[in-house]
Amino acid sequence: MREVLTNPLSGYYMHRDVFGREGDFITSPEICQIFGELVAIWVVSEWRKLGSPLPFQIVELGPGRGTLARDVLKVLTKFKFGGQFSMHMVEISPHLSKVQGQRLCFSTETVTDESSPHYQTGKTATGTHVYWHKRLEDVPRAFSIVLAHEFFDALPVHKLQRDGKLWKEVLIDVNSRDSVDSDNQPDFRYVISKAQTPVSHLYQPITNEARDCLEYSLDTDRIISMMAERFEIDGGIGLIMDYGHFGEKGDTFRAFKKHKLHEPLLAPGTADLTADVDFRQIKRIAEEHGKVICFGPVEQGTFLKKMEGDTRLEQLLAFALPENHDIIRSGYKMLTDPTQMGKRFKFFSIFPAVVRKHLEKFPVSGFQ
Repeated sequence: MREVLTNPLSGYYMHRDVFGREGDFITSPEICQIFGELVAIWVVSEWRKLGSPLPFQIVELGPGRGTLARDVLKVLTKFKFGGQFSMHMVEISPHLSKVQGQRLCFSTETVTDESSPHYQTGKTATGTHVYWHKRLEDVPRAFSIVLAHEFFDALPVHKLQRDGKLWKEVLIDVNSRDSVDSDNQPDFRYVISKAQTPVSHLYQPITNEARDCLEYSLDTDRIISMMAERFEIDGGIGLIMDYGHFGEKGDTFRAFKKHKLHEPLLAPGTADLTADVDFRQIKRIAEEHGKVICFGPVEQGTFLKKMEGDTRLEQLLAFALPENHDIIRSGYKMLTDPTQMGKRFKFFSIFPAVVRKHLEKFPVSGFQ
């Protein structure tokens, strides 16, 4: 998964725009501006509940085209925050970082100093400084509002399968040439490890785990642990937006190409690889040492409606040209309808444990 998606020479994300109707999939911020606007309102609301600490930074993990960041920036500008915050994009794709820079900034600059924690800088028309980093570790330590939209689903997973009392790993092997009888047959195949692998030894299943097959992401554990430590020491909050489950699903690894399901082992590098986010594991790792508390997951449709999405929809319609009404309504319906994206996509938030009692008095917006 890591090699197929992020190989520097031919990785799926590295040198092209894969988003939107002309790409392989479309994301919520691209469908309707209401999504990004309500996320921004949530950011402002929860930041104010925590005492409006200054300065603060918006950190987005895997910003895609920068559409969500642009909508958040637009709303924060309306509140006249100006130079009170900075934006930090955690992005490994050279192509996408350029696209984001064009969308967010009036000018960008490549940083050639290899010791620098960021590789690109920019400044928005309203004076907000924007920085691009390869890793979350390179983002400065400060009060941070971390946004992750369809980021964790693209992190590599290990597939584990129960074999008696042991967990063994599902691996990828080369298909022998004599078994490949057409161009539609993949050059690779799934195999079960003969013995336990380091990861299957390392994985600690929950008590009474009912699944016989599951997906486990070491990268997710590492990043969530880092966020928990930062929020405890430096302050901050996290909002994860992704499709996923709460520990009930097993085999979700799949590929998308031209908005359709695609065989993951066929022509690697030409399609997006993804696996549903296990929010139960995220909650388990985040709260393991009592540094943070988590809320959710709640369904996307529920979150957006609790954030007064219906009211925002009516406001947009009131100022929109009549010929645009249908596309605005259909976009919002796609985001909230349980039969479309409203139920499958989830919202999940993380706060420092020290504010637990404060949040009992002032519940987290969209999650209460």
